[in-house]
Amino acid sequence: MNDAPTAPDVLRAHAENAYAEELSALTAVDDRHRPPSWQLSPWAVTTYILGGTLPNGVQITPKYLGSARLVEIAVASLATDRALLLLGLPGTAKTWLGEHLAAAISGASTLVVQGTAGTPEEALRYGWNYARLLSDGPSRAALVPGPVMRAMEAGSLVRVEELTRIPSDVQDSLITILSEKTLPIPELNAEVQARKGFNIIATANNRDKGVNDLSSALRRRFNTVVLPLPDSIEQEIEIVTTRVRSLGTALELPADLGALSEVRRVVTVMRELRAGVTQDHRTTIKSPSATLSTAEAISVMTNGLSLAAHFGDGTVRAPDVAASLVGAVVKDPVQDRVIWQEYLETVVRNRPEWKDLYRACRDLESSN
Repeated sequence: MNDAPTAPDVLRAHAENAYAEELSALTAVDDRHRPPSWQLSPWAVTTYILGGTLPNGVQITPKYLGSARLVEIAVASLATDRALLLLGLPGTAKTWLGEHLAAAISGASTLVVQGTAGTPEEALRYGWNYARLLSDGPSRAALVPGPVMRAMEAGSLVRVEELTRIPSDVQDSLITILSEKTLPIPELNAEVQARKGFNIIATANNRDKGVNDLSSALRRRFNTVVLPLPDSIEQEIEIVTTRVRSLGTALELPADLGALSEVRRVVTVMRELRAGVTQDHRTTIKSPSATLSTAEAISVMTNGLSLAAHFGDGTVRAPDVAASLVGAVVKDPVQDRVIWQEYLETVVRNRPEWKDLYRACRDLESSN
């Protein structure tokens, strides 16, 4: 059997591994107060997330490009006894921010519960080794702790992804954990008490409203931070460029983004279709069913980078992004296709500097 892959061989390193040098540099200069069990002070955690230059000249790369105040509120919330709920549209970096917060605060981001419609209560509490349970009966040795229980015992953060995807009755198993900081184990007439430093970072998509809404009792136990879409096109371009370059390096793609013109065009297309109006506010357009988030723009550009590397001249051009762009916009093959064709003819075609993108998208239409 082969050994486990070393860090440089993994497809995507955990945040605490990918940015280990930056975390170590912050630890070396961090002389501020740290809440119990925190690896860094709130100031250092915020610096790690937002980036900056340390007193010794070390550069910390920004992990989240957005409101500094929102990050400060999130960090301050985790330093209290209230859990943190990151709420926002798909692609607003909820999971990304949660992972980096856990890495900076607890030194590990791998205690995760992935919420789905089929998530059982055991995922939030504990399960059993049934072979041992049948053999020896209920015992602590037969108990299999879940991520939340392990975090309580270690005094660390645990992440719950897509909380509103989890059935409501399962969600409510968190109420006692968050209010009493204990996890009852009635089968053993025992309980687990959370150590200092324990807390929960949950994420939820606000487009899932009405799927499994949080009960008022559970919602009161969270401080909610709403993560917005990027304010300006320049900020969104910076986010997409930074992430695509990082992904390109990780995937060892021998290509570059050229003069960033394709990034700007992809981001412009998505912002216009998302808003239902062109950037100059002169033309009203219909919005497709797709979210067209920043994450989707990153995906489009990463696919373009791969095409340019393996089938082009190494520089991302219009034909490299066209296929993925159409795929990102046209989720409904009937309704969205009509909206996309109208956008092509009324907006893209009338921009002289976009003629190559128009031709590339039209060529795709004719080949289908």
